[in-house]
Amino acid sequence: MTYAQPKSLNEAMELLGKGSWAVLAGGTDFYPAALERPMPESILDIYALEELRQIHCDEQAIRIGANVTWSDIIAADLPPAFEALTLAAREVGSVQIQNRATLVGNLCNASPAADGVPGLLILNAEIELSSLRGKRCVPLQEFILGNRKTALEPGELVTSIIVPTSAASGKSTFLKLGARKYLIISIAMVAARLAYDTDDRVTEAAISVGSCSLVAQRLPTLEQALIGQTKGVDLADWVMHKHLAQLAPIGDVRSSAVYRRNCSLELIKRSLMALAGKGHSGGIDEPSLVSANR
Repeated sequence: MTYAQPKSLNEAMELLGKGSWAVLAGGTDFYPAALERPMPESILDIYALEELRQIHCDEQAIRIGANVTWSDIIAADLPPAFEALTLAAREVGSVQIQNRATLVGNLCNASPAADGVPGLLILNAEIELSSLRGKRCVPLQEFILGNRKTALEPGELVTSIIVPTSAASGKSTFLKLGARKYLIISIAMVAARLAYDTDDRVTEAAISVGSCSLVAQRLPTLEQALIGQTKGVDLADWVMHKHLAQLAPIGDVRSSAVYRRNCSLELIKRSLMALAGKGHSGGIDEPSLVSANR
């Protein structure tokens, strides 16, 4: 086995350009996966690169470096539109996992139940990919291609997540359903962001659902239906099953497909109520939804 720990991003790029490497950062998914399949022959450990451990904000964008951990997200002074991401960060494993695991690693692992994806989708996030050939940016919805599949090409490394400031308006929330409140893989999860104008009418609506398709998805038909609604209207009443038609939930040991779809509908309604100050945000244990959905 070959192991390398580059001292700079340039050195990491040079190594990636010369061979086939498995990139290691926090390692919280990397090592458990090694119990099910052989360890890679060459490991490139980038976790010591402090230049990738920064959150930088300017007038154009908010950039989250590839080594930023979930605990870094929790501690960061981010706009209210990032609250969904912060809430998700608090529910990723234990505090020990949050201290070590990276947000970018969560994306690159490309699980349908990746906690970071819904909150970033509602922020129109882009993924910055770097290599010796240069840099390119890919919208998050085009970066994750399926279960454990991404748009990363040979020699490329994710160096940051970029959120345009134009998408960081309004407030957001995140709800996750599991068999218990913590240390679980979600049955379904929802992130929602709303922005209002001075007349209290919805000017921006972004809703995404995770764990109910191979890749978390935005719900554009529902978003469009919410545009123009006033703050005093019960937005939850606008949510219908037809808005979830594009989802493709599976049935497995954690839930049936029908239950996932029904729970997604309920989570969306509760998210919109929370943004209106009529509900709560954060994790939900399964018993609290059983009477409404089974």
